[in-house]
Amino acid sequence: MSEFSPRTPEEVFKNFKGRQAGINKALNDDVAMFFASCDPDRENLSLYSNADGSWVVSLPAEEVPPELPEPALGINFARDGMKRGDWLALVAVHSDAWLMSVAFYYSAKFSAEQRKKLFDLINSLPTTYEVLSGKGGKKMKVATAANNNKRSAAAMQNNIINNDDAIGLKKPSTGVIIKQDASLDSLVDAKIELYWPDDGLWYKAEVLSLNARARNAKVLYATGDVETLELDEIINEGHLNVCSK
Repeated sequence: MSEFSPRTPEEVFKNFKGRQAGINKALNDDVAMFFASCDPDRENLSLYSNADGSWVVSLPAEEVPPELPEPALGINFARDGMKRGDWLALVAVHSDAWLMSVAFYYSAKFSAEQRKKLFDLINSLPTTYEVLSGKGGKKMKVATAANNNKRSAAAMQNNIINNDDAIGLKKPSTGVIIKQDASLDSLVDAKIELYWPDDGLWYKAEVLSLNARARNAKVLYATGDVETLELDEIINEGHLNVCSK
């Protein structure tokens, strides 16, 4: 059995928070790696995370019953049969359910008061789905070139960007500023630029996934940051430029 034997709500919450950080990393910062790991041609795969914030896509545990509750099985089979954004949202919801089941497993012998304290702590965090969709009220601010050298360097090593792309532009490149009543089709796999009023600069990004129904998009900035954008506000303000190919 697991060596982790928590005695307090705070200990279980710390475990929960670390595991959730791992899931969030897989579905946001490491989304390209996660997507590639979920090969539909492999057997049933699941997304696991650990208390140290790491994650892994792996086959289910062979032990019966398993040491801990198991995450959703076979997430790889739906990968290519759904829009990427919808598939990631499905994985996020199942991951939220798994995280809660692990927390309840560890707190099953707690008193009602202790369990209430634990779930109050958990409810202080946005869910994985809320982080993915941008509904949790927590969005990542674009890092400037001055304070983001390490992240930019890592992204360059993975052929995500070149150094010039990580620097904000005073004017948008040649392209089309998306209008309020325009179709979102042009955003599919597009190279874009986003205007940040606080900086007065346009930042380059790539659209990783688009949910036209929810009108949001997950983008990878040239700095290496990943963010889910609510498109209506950005489009209404004229802050989204689709670069010419």
